[in-house]
Amino acid sequence: MTQTVTRSSSVADGQAQAKPLSFGKKLVYHLWDQDQHLKSPEERKLVRKLDFGILICATLGWWMKYIDQNNIVNAYVSGMKEDLNIQGNEYTYMIMCYTIAFAIMQIPSNAIALKIRPRICIVTCEIGWTIFTFAQAAATSSRQMYAFRFMVGLFESGFSPIIIFLLGSWYTKTELAKRMAIWHITGFFGSATSGFLQAAVHRTLDGNLGLAGWRWMYIVCGCMSLPVALSVWWLLPDLPHNTKAWYITEDDKRMALHRSAVQGKVQVTGKLDKALAKRMFGSWRWWVLCLTYILYGNSCQGVSYFAIYLRNSGYSVSQRNIIPACANLVSMITDFTWSFMSDYTQNRIYWMVGPIMCTTVVSSAMLTAWPADDAARVAAFFLAASGFVTGITWTWANEVNVGNAEERALTISSMNGLFYATASFLPILIFPQTMAPKFERGFPSLLGFALGACILMLLADFLHKRQMRLEAEKASDEIPAEAVKKQDDSEKEKELEL
Repeated sequence: MTQTVTRSSSVADGQAQAKPLSFGKKLVYHLWDQDQHLKSPEERKLVRKLDFGILICATLGWWMKYIDQNNIVNAYVSGMKEDLNIQGNEYTYMIMCYTIAFAIMQIPSNAIALKIRPRICIVTCEIGWTIFTFAQAAATSSRQMYAFRFMVGLFESGFSPIIIFLLGSWYTKTELAKRMAIWHITGFFGSATSGFLQAAVHRTLDGNLGLAGWRWMYIVCGCMSLPVALSVWWLLPDLPHNTKAWYITEDDKRMALHRSAVQGKVQVTGKLDKALAKRMFGSWRWWVLCLTYILYGNSCQGVSYFAIYLRNSGYSVSQRNIIPACANLVSMITDFTWSFMSDYTQNRIYWMVGPIMCTTVVSSAMLTAWPADDAARVAAFFLAASGFVTGITWTWANEVNVGNAEERALTISSMNGLFYATASFLPILIFPQTMAPKFERGFPSLLGFALGACILMLLADFLHKRQMRLEAEKASDEIPAEAVKKQDDSEKEKELEL
């Protein structure tokens, strides 16, 4: 009762202090977080701390992950193919080794993070993939690259599911989608950085000390990754119930737990048992969300082959790196825009299905038709780059699984893991390098994946809303019964007194 009064007075004080704010500042508050102008100064300060801690660690780590992950593409089109004598589908096998390892550790990573502090897990992941980023600079054969790419994928695999779960544990519904998008779009920035960086390294360091430009790229990126990994130890705050971050006070911790409770989020217990498995696999949520993300994630893969198309079309080394980098910048802008509008309108489903239908479906249809004009094909790849709604998708998954923290963590990691499991073999089936650049099986498949994902998103939205309605009706039916029982007990006490 005392905590409730304290919280209420804090909010009241915050609203009283918010009155003198200028119209412009209130407008900025409203646009950034829909309820920002209604929050107390203490709550706004807490959110700023979270943005400083979680968001900085998440974005820097994701940025470096995508630089290190996408170096293989830039290295391949910048001399690695010739230096390592890569033949046939060996490049595709390198990608497959990474995705297999990435898929293997998805579910175990979040299970481990439920038992061990997320900060320890993330630091281990980042230092591990940094070591094998350096190792790729010394590769002398395709087989060595298979092993190095596998290890990079293994260490990178735990990063995204842990960060997604962590963001969902701290932020509220009005805050989450845009933060999820900010985190996610730094991956596009990483891909773009990789392209620009490879172009610069190839121009300035190629042949220096007898090393090819693509080898220097791995050395430079390893040097960039190490300080990012070490910064996590000082900044990442773990979970609301067990954080020991130096900038989170006890009052901040209590407020964070209160915010989670208001959102209906159940705190982590770390209990992984048969009851959890029965609950998770016996619900539609795990099955529909996992299948949805498999289809959606694979529908976005077309833009990954942009550099391959440019190479086969005779573009220069610099153009092969810079043009896809510009497409990644487009992805950054559009992914954040869709997520911002999702938060602002408090609607998830329309801002997932709408962009997919208008971008991914249209671009896949264009590339399936394969227009004769080169400009039309390039435009289709740029349109495909506009179809990412991943920030909203992860926000939506957090909200649909709000009732159980362990189920939420394992469902998120299952979605990511199963997607990467399918992505480990699908490129060989539908995007073999021997069919480049037209990929007659690939682009029609992406069209089917996008349409299937939209149908499943609508189905999941219907099932979620129906479930919430049934739970609300059940709760309303129980209240009168409890009230009648309380009234009967009161009447009996009065009779005994008489």
